[in-house]
Amino acid sequence: MRKQRTLPPTGFTLIELLLVLVILAALATVVVPKFTKRSEQAKITAAQTDIANMEVVFDAFEIDIGRYPTTSEGIRALIDQPSNAEGWKGPYLKRGVPNDPWGNDYIYRQPGQHNEYGYDLSSPGPDGQTGTTDDIINWSEEDNTSS
Repeated sequence: MRKQRTLPPTGFTLIELLLVLVILAALATVVVPKFTKRSEQAKITAAQTDIANMEVVFDAFEIDIGRYPTTSEGIRALIDQPSNAEGWKGPYLKRGVPNDPWGNDYIYRQPGQHNEYGYDLSSPGPDGQTGTTDDIINWSEEDNTSS
């Protein structure tokens, strides 16, 4: 008579599965925040780049018209010709007025409170609130004694 051979059980035990889940959770707590901070830094850099690009475009507008758009004309003056803008050669922005990476409007003010002879251009930043420390701005805080 032939002896029947038994095979070891296949698959994972519940303890092995739980151990793997604990290891994955521990790795996720280390890795996920690093990706989140990278994503936020990328958005901040994108807002800084948008502001720098719009500064170039505002300068082109100023060269053509002889002045910057007023606060009431706003950033739209780079796309739609204002009624009193002789020499306008726009649209200066080809893809429309951008929103900041958090979906908020960029804030334009002319004459500026911080750039007295120019304009202020800013994004409320990640928190969406103007006047906070995370705002992305086109002026230097060190040069300002009044806000």
